[in-house]
Amino acid sequence: GREMTYIQKPSAYHPALKRNALGLTRRDYEGSMSTLCAGCGHDSITAAIIEACFELDLPAHRIAKVSGIGCSSKAPTYFLGRSHGFNSVHGRMPSVTTGANLANRDLVYIGVSGDGDTASIGLGQFAHAVRRRLNMVYIVMNNGCYGLTKGQFSATNDKTSPSKKGEPNPFDPIDLCQMAIQLGAGFVARSFSGDKRQLIPLIKAAISYRGFAFLDVISPCVTFNNHPASTKSYDYVRQHNQAIDKLDFVPEEQEITADYDEGTSVPVTLHDGSRIILHKLDQSHDPRDADAALMTIRKHAARGEVATGLLYIDESQHDLHDILRTSERPLNAVPMSELCPGSEKLASINARLQ
Repeated sequence: GREMTYIQKPSAYHPALKRNALGLTRRDYEGSMSTLCAGCGHDSITAAIIEACFELDLPAHRIAKVSGIGCSSKAPTYFLGRSHGFNSVHGRMPSVTTGANLANRDLVYIGVSGDGDTASIGLGQFAHAVRRRLNMVYIVMNNGCYGLTKGQFSATNDKTSPSKKGEPNPFDPIDLCQMAIQLGAGFVARSFSGDKRQLIPLIKAAISYRGFAFLDVISPCVTFNNHPASTKSYDYVRQHNQAIDKLDFVPEEQEITADYDEGTSVPVTLHDGSRIILHKLDQSHDPRDADAALMTIRKHAARGEVATGLLYIDESQHDLHDILRTSERPLNAVPMSELCPGSEKLASINARLQ
């Protein structure tokens, strides 16, 4: 195996750094120095997560970051160094997050995965986390290749996108956004690691959404999948990115004003009182219609374009705890005297099964 080295960042802060409502700076939301390749899109996504958590004034102890295996799953080392974290087995991040969420529903769960970790070995785990409406933010850092094992095609690589050596991809891709919508995800968006203005509001909205929030972020692999013919390259996405909406996120504690024009923008109120203001760039797209969202994705893909923005949202916002009717108290705060019903209850259950 390989030895991994974690390089801590200097702890000295410039006194003029901007602070949020908690008195924290962006530096307080950082982690160790990145060991990913210089220019990797994953580092840009990491920076966007840091900015989103900073702007939302989230305390570190309320955030749990969970990942699987791969370049993307190394990324939680590089953000939220003061938060809870668990780097799990390849493809098994959703089940670990499910267990943690059931034990403590009060945490904000940010799951970071990759196109291999989610669309290949973890596809079954991903599917069931979605259909169970697990209350989490699920971010896929999607580069279309296995960057940790020398750049083989992943299941999300487009059929028209050859390898760096020019070898054709024989298989059609899995579109994780379409799959998430079909499986019942309540919040589905796609973005690009190089578009911070779009990505940060999407992450903030996803964190505030109560239910399964899915973000597919195209993140070019500068080593294996950033060549001119790749549909996951920086140049291709910049040239073919079709933003279907421009998003503003307004936290609940801020005054909300009617700064949008009826018919061109859509206000969506979240369970905590925050609002998403969608300024529709594509007037044909209704993010509250699952069938329309699927057709928008397919229509743009057929033209070789990448539809980005908030693709779909279910305003009803149900999560796993609603479905299971669990206690509003986190299970880790319930005393054993309440959790254990005693031997008499067990005996009565056994008697019914005899």
